[in-house]
Amino acid sequence: MGNTWPSIPFGEWQDTSRALHLYCQVVGKYRLAHTPWLNHSWHATLYVTPRGLTTGLVHDPKTPLSLSFDFVEDRLVGEALGGARDGFDLQPMSVAQFLAETKDLIGRLGGTPTIHHSPNEIPNPVPFAADTATRPWQGDAVRRFHAALVNVERVFGHFRTGFLGKVSPVHLFWGSFDLAVTRFSGRTAPLHPGGIPALPDPITHEAYSHEVASAGFWPGGGGVEEAMFYAYAYPVPDDLATSPIRPAEAHFSPELGEFLLSYEAVRSAPDPDKALEDFLQSTYEAIAAAAKWDRASLDAPMGAPLIPRRVGAPQ
Repeated sequence: MGNTWPSIPFGEWQDTSRALHLYCQVVGKYRLAHTPWLNHSWHATLYVTPRGLTTGLVHDPKTPLSLSFDFVEDRLVGEALGGARDGFDLQPMSVAQFLAETKDLIGRLGGTPTIHHSPNEIPNPVPFAADTATRPWQGDAVRRFHAALVNVERVFGHFRTGFLGKVSPVHLFWGSFDLAVTRFSGRTAPLHPGGIPALPDPITHEAYSHEVASAGFWPGGGGVEEAMFYAYAYPVPDDLATSPIRPAEAHFSPELGEFLLSYEAVRSAPDPDKALEDFLQSTYEAIAAAAKWDRASLDAPMGAPLIPRRVGAPQ
């Protein structure tokens, strides 16, 4: 699909989106169970691939393997050290069935199917094994969502290069089901109050241990019933809501405490990449100015292929 930004109206695939969210939690929890803790839960995330989403290599104590969503063929695929490869079809099924088939797949590949039993960051979570209602699977809608993720990953990745400080990978958090990239000022932050549904407070405390300017994308849900880009700060500096941002369609949501820009506004812009880049850069500048970040030492020109940073040169 190249750089085409597809239409992904949430209302047309919301039930499949919610199913995929839970399936990503099951797969992500397998990686979580076998990976040493890394700052801000970066060890647990999923990554965009040309065909879908993947755990990357998981060092299971029995055998290293990966689990990947192949949205081209509507399958969950597992690959293990030594060449073993297996999978099962993504089709209408229950979360309980997806859990059982995932654990069986891991076992067939020689791995250890350790997966925590309940969803995170969802109000009133139902344990995976007790979630027995059949969920739909709209493969075409999932493929359009994946094409959107590929575009977002590209623009986020380019934006990521314009920063010399600590910055996260571009990765998908399966708890909140958002693709995100986060910059850090280097300063510690006040203890986060916690209270995120079905997420232990110590995880939230560690995730927000330092000041952040974070941006992301999610397909819809949780009170925002359309695909949306967001940007927020923790802690939230004074007067952030009145900061000027771009493009004109972007705004600050007092209810969420975040800047928002609809995916549709980006998709329909004359230059979608530039519209999203403007949102990312202007919201970062607003956060950094309001929070008094040391931009002289943190900011850098955007990176380009095959051109290294000049050590000691002004950025």
